Amino acid sequence: MPSEWVRVCDAKSLSNGEMVEFDHAGKKVMVAKAAGQLYATDRICTHAYADLATGFMNEDACTVTCPLHLSAFNLKDGVPQNPPATEPLKTYKVKIQDEGIYVELDRQP
Repeated sequence: MPSEWVRVCDAKSLSNGEMVEFDHAGKKVMVAKAAGQLYATDRICTHAYADLATGFMNEDACTVTCPLHLSAFNLKDGVPQNPPATEPLKTYKVKIQDEGIYVELDRQP
């Protein structure tokens, strides 16, 4: 399926330890910055419907914790680190271009 790069925000607007949420073509995605690296994942917990962008980021462990049942997900690969979640989050490629943060998403038909 073809993809497209979607501009999320200005690169300077996201500091270490912060997350930004966005919606695009029905997808709920977030970008997180941990230890100078950018990561993009789906932002809805795979266990129960909870918005991970309202959760807690552990920058040192590179995880985000669901505010509902406290499952933590690795931001690098989306893999849950503890129950009750067992399914990984989808992850996306991220780049900085023209002073903006972009995420590669599947193009919707």
